[in-house]
Amino acid sequence: MIRYVYDFTDGGQAMAHLLGGKGAHLAEMTRMCLPVPPGFTITTQACRAFLATGSEPEQLTAELSEHLAVLEEAMGRRLGDPDDPLLLSVRSGAQHSMPGMMETILDVGLNDTTVRGLAEVSGNADFAWDSYRRLLQMYGSTVLGVDPSLFASELARHPEAPELPLVVERFKEIIRAAEEELPQDPAAQLRRAVRAVFRSWNGERAKVYRRREHIAEDLGTAVTVQAMVYGNLGPDSGTGVAFTHDPATGHEGVYGDYLPNAQGEDVVSGVRNAVPLQELERLDPASFHQLQGCLRALTKHYRDLCDTEFTIERGKLWMLQTRIGKRTAEAAFRIAAHFIDEDVITPDEVLGRVTGEQLGQLMFPRFDVTEAEPPLAVGIPASPGAAVGAAVFDSAEAVRRTGLGENVVLVRRETSPDDLPGMIAARAVLTGRGGKTSHAAVVARGMGRVCVCGTETLTIDPPDRTFTTTDGTRVGEGTVISVDGTTGAVYLGALPLVESDVMRYFEHGEETAALSAAVAHALERADHRRRLDVRANADTPEDAARARRFGANGIGLCRTEHMFLGERRHLIEAMILASTEADRQQALDDLLPLQREDFTGILAAMDGLPVTIRLLDPPLHEFLPDRTELTERIATRRATGKTPDPHDVRLLDAVTRLDEHNPMLGLRGVRLGLVTPGLYAMQARAIGEAVARRRRDGGEPRAEIMIPLVGTARELSRARDDVTAALTGVSTATGIDVHCPIGTMIELPRAALTSGAIARHADFFSLGTNDLTQTTWGLSRDDAESSFLPTYLAEGICDTSPFETLDLDGVGRLVTLALEEGRAARPGLPVGVCGEHGGDPDSIHFFDSAGVDYVSCSPYRVPIARLEAGRARYLQR
Repeated sequence: MIRYVYDFTDGGQAMAHLLGGKGAHLAEMTRMCLPVPPGFTITTQACRAFLATGSEPEQLTAELSEHLAVLEEAMGRRLGDPDDPLLLSVRSGAQHSMPGMMETILDVGLNDTTVRGLAEVSGNADFAWDSYRRLLQMYGSTVLGVDPSLFASELARHPEAPELPLVVERFKEIIRAAEEELPQDPAAQLRRAVRAVFRSWNGERAKVYRRREHIAEDLGTAVTVQAMVYGNLGPDSGTGVAFTHDPATGHEGVYGDYLPNAQGEDVVSGVRNAVPLQELERLDPASFHQLQGCLRALTKHYRDLCDTEFTIERGKLWMLQTRIGKRTAEAAFRIAAHFIDEDVITPDEVLGRVTGEQLGQLMFPRFDVTEAEPPLAVGIPASPGAAVGAAVFDSAEAVRRTGLGENVVLVRRETSPDDLPGMIAARAVLTGRGGKTSHAAVVARGMGRVCVCGTETLTIDPPDRTFTTTDGTRVGEGTVISVDGTTGAVYLGALPLVESDVMRYFEHGEETAALSAAVAHALERADHRRRLDVRANADTPEDAARARRFGANGIGLCRTEHMFLGERRHLIEAMILASTEADRQQALDDLLPLQREDFTGILAAMDGLPVTIRLLDPPLHEFLPDRTELTERIATRRATGKTPDPHDVRLLDAVTRLDEHNPMLGLRGVRLGLVTPGLYAMQARAIGEAVARRRRDGGEPRAEIMIPLVGTARELSRARDDVTAALTGVSTATGIDVHCPIGTMIELPRAALTSGAIARHADFFSLGTNDLTQTTWGLSRDDAESSFLPTYLAEGICDTSPFETLDLDGVGRLVTLALEEGRAARPGLPVGVCGEHGGDPDSIHFFDSAGVDYVSCSPYRVPIARLEAGRARYLQR
C-alpha cells in the first residue's frame, strides 16, 4: 500500500523526490541529532493525487491523524487543547527549491478559545493575539482567497500591540465580508491548510518560476507539518537566516540576518530590516555559539554552502530548515575553490558545483566609477553585477517596458512572490527594505539578477512612482539609474562599463584576484575531463586570435560571406552584374587576393589548429542594395526629369532577377556554387594559396573546406570536384602539396536522412543546427521570434526556444541519425556542430553523449563551452 506521510525520523536527504527538499532535509537534520522541532511530511505523491482528482487519497486522513497523535505525544501538548494548545506550521516543500513561490500557514490550531490558553500558558497576551492575527491573515489570504491587501491596510491602521485583539476582530470581519470563516475546529484548519498548499503548486507565480527555472510541471509539492516554535515571545527570542558562506561573494564565515522578537516570515519578506547575524553573539552568546556548531556540522555533512532558517524561543535554539543554498556566480566559484583547498571536495568535483551560465555572468562588464557623481544611495549588495535601466515601480510595468525592448530596474519597498514576473523582466532589483536573506535577495541570486536591498535612505513611493533621496533628489518612473550589486551603490544615469576581472583574465591572462584564480582552476579541470573539442566561429584574424586566447581548439566556422561586406561589396556587385564570362572572371580575379589575405591572417592566428572555412552560403541578393530604396531613387530622378544612374538601373534589374519568395530555401549554399561558374573555385584557390604561403613561411596551416546546404550526395560530389581541381592547380603552381579536407554541413532534414550516401564524399560533417532547426520545424527564426514564439514560451507550449537549446525529440534525432549513418558509411568520420547550440550548456551535454567530436561557438562563449564540455563528462560518470 502507498504510504503518504513520513515522520521526520523516517526520512532523509535522498528522499527529496518524495518528501520535497524541505521535508528531506528536516529529516536529515533530525538524523544528525540537531535541534529540530518534531513533525512529519505529506508526500509529493499525495499532492499529485490531489491535483489529478481534486480530493486527497482515501487513506491520507487516517495517516494524518496517526502522525498527529505521535507529534502530540512528543510535544506533550494537544491540537485544540484550550489550556495548552499545540500549534502547527504547514509549509510547502517541492523537490527543487522554489523560494516563496508556494504557500505557508503558521499558527494552525488557534481559535477564539485556544488563543486565551496560549496567552495564559505563555504569560504573554500580546504574543498570543499577534499569533492569532498572523493565522487569520495567512489563512484568510492563502486558504480562503481573501485579498491580502485588506489585511495589510487594517494592520497599518492599528499597529500597536494593545490593539491586537481589535485587529483580530477586524480580520474576522474582513473574512466574513468575503463570505468565508476561519474554522474553529483546529483539525479542519489543518486539513484545509494542507489542501491549500497542494493547490499552490499550480499558482500563477509557481508556474512562472518553474518555467523560468525549467522545473517539471508534474512533480507536485510535499507538505511539512511541524510543531510551532516562537521567536516573537520577547527579547530573549528571535528568528533568523544563516549561511555557512556569504552567498553573494563566497567569503568564508557565518553570514545572515537576525530579527529579535519576530517570526520567520518577518525576515524573509524583508518587511523589517534585520540586524547582521554577528549581532546575535552580543544578544545571546550561548545560542550564537550553538548555531555556529550546527552550521559547522551541516557544512561537514553536506560538503556545500548551506542556507538555514532558525528560531530562538526563550533562549533555546531550534533549526527549522536547511537546504543547499542558492548563490551568485562569484560565490559558486569561490566556494568551490575554498572547499578544494580545504580538502572538502576533490578537484574534479568543482565541475558539479559551477556552471557555464554562471561563468557567463562573471564575464559581464562592471561599472567604471572613477568619474561618477556620488551615489544616490548605498544599500546592501545582495546579488553582484552591474545593471542599467529605467526605474519602474511595479511588476506589470517592468514586464510591459521590457516587452517593448527597454531595460528596466524594478524598484520596490520590498518584494513579494507576486513580483516574480517583474523580477524576471528587470535587469536589476532595488528595494528599500530587507537584507541578504530577504525574498528579493534570494530570488535575484537564484536568477543571476543584480540586486541591492535595504536602501533605507531612499523614500520609495510606489503609488507616486518615485523615490526620493536624503538630499531631496526625486527620481521618477522612466529615469535611468545604474545599480551596482557588488558594492550596493545606486547612481543616477548610465555609468560607463569596463572589463570584469574574469574577462581581463581571458583577454590578458592576468589572474588578478581570487575569483579569476578560481575560474582558471575550474577550466583547467574541465579541459582535463572533457572529450569534446571546443572551436570558435571566427571570420577575422582578430576574432581568431581572441578565440585562441579564450582556449579554442580551432575554428569550426569561418563564414566567407562576411568578407564581402563593407568596402568590398562593389566587387561582388561586379560579379553579379557581369554580362560576359570575361567580366565575371575579372570580378572573381579581383576578389581572389583579398580572400587570400583574409585566409592567410586567420590561418596564422590559428597556426597548428584546424580552421573550417565555409564557402559562400547566402543568396546573392543579400550583397545588393535594398529593392525599395533603388526603386525610389530611380523613380525620383525620373519624376524630376533626370536620367537615372545606369548603375542603379542595372542593380535594380539584378535585384529583381534574384528576388525570391523564400530566399532561405532558394538559390544559396551549394546550389549557388554550382550555378555560378568559378565562384567556389576562386574561394578554394584563395584558401589553397593561403595554405601554401603559410607553409613557405614556416607555419602549420590546417585549413578545412566546407560545402554548405548540401541536400544530395551528387551536389557534394560535383562541388568537391571543383574544389579539388582548384587545390590541385595551386599545388602545381606553387610546388607545395596543398591538401585540405573537404566536408559538408548537415543542415537540411534530407541531408540527415541520407547522410550515409553523403558521407562517402565527405571528409567531415559539420552539423549546422541553426538551419536544421528552421527546416525541421518549418519556420523562420526571425519571424517566429517576433510573432508567436514568445507566446508559446509564456504559455508553456514550448519549454525553451528551439533556437537556443536543441530540440532533442526532433532535431536531436536527426543529429543522432546523421552521426550513426555517416560513420557507418565512413568509419571515424569527424563530426562537429557549428550552430548557436554549440555554445548552449544543455545542448553541449547532448552533443557529448551523442558522440560529436567538437562544438563551435562565438569566441566569447568558448570558455563557457569548455566548462560545460568538462561538466558533461563529469556528470555522466
